[in-house]
Amino acid sequence: MSCLITNLPSQEIWVRKEYLTDHQSGWGEFVKGVWVSAKSIPGRAFYFETYLPEYAAMYDKLPISAFVARPETPDPDLDLPNLQFWNCMDYGVVAVQKQFIGSMDYECYTRDFGPQKGTYVCTLDNYHQDPDVIDYATSENPAEHKSHNLIELQNGQFALYPNNRIRIYDNSLTPKEPKTPDFKVSTRYYQVENGHNRLGMGNEDEYFWKTAQERDSNPVKSSDFNESGAQNDQKGWQRQKFHGKWVGNSIFGKWIWMGEQNSTTKNASWDCKWWFNSKKTWFSRSKRNSWKNS
Repeated sequence: MSCLITNLPSQEIWVRKEYLTDHQSGWGEFVKGVWVSAKSIPGRAFYFETYLPEYAAMYDKLPISAFVARPETPDPDLDLPNLQFWNCMDYGVVAVQKQFIGSMDYECYTRDFGPQKGTYVCTLDNYHQDPDVIDYATSENPAEHKSHNLIELQNGQFALYPNNRIRIYDNSLTPKEPKTPDFKVSTRYYQVENGHNRLGMGNEDEYFWKTAQERDSNPVKSSDFNESGAQNDQKGWQRQKFHGKWVGNSIFGKWIWMGEQNSTTKNASWDCKWWFNSKKTWFSRSKRNSWKNS
């Protein structure tokens, strides 16, 4: 994945020329360009690299405030802190286009200029790229991480805004009066291995393995049904002799037959225990009796 620099969509833009002269001249002038890449340096605004066709030149390290969609001074004219809410969070950076929300309407809640409407371009996101380097940043801290959604505003400027400072409206899915979010910041680290019941897999070699808890509640292993000599009947059930009992397996679960092998005779008597996959428990049944939990 990218470190320091990432490719951008080849968006045609205009560069405010004062940014090309280190703010010494060129105010009110514009130079046509195409975005090439973005750089992420912690503690700074994103730096954009732009190709300038009429000069056959590349110009690097300009903030988002240097660009407009049309060669005219925007109204209102937002400064950099109103166009990018947070600095870069790490050297690791990726640019993605979130297709599902790409064509929806956006509303950015700025610091000083109220809501500003716009359309989606792409998203810049930070991560910690090297596990051997101390992570002094907050790109992977759930309470502090922010995505940077790149939005083309209706006033002609571009903005980099986090999810919790924008509203996204879809003509089909969003109601006429959407609710005001009452969410809290996510502060928890979610994971599924530590802090839960131990799986106890250290001595398990079954392909269709079970956890220790599953083995305690259902001691029959998959290997009980797949040794040589197993038979398949016309219904696709597999059965074989196991410790003096007939055992089998089907798509519904496992069964243990206690009684006569052939239960189709009129006077046969038998008992059966069945492990239902969907119920996660054993049930028992005798001939012409209903299922009972055992």
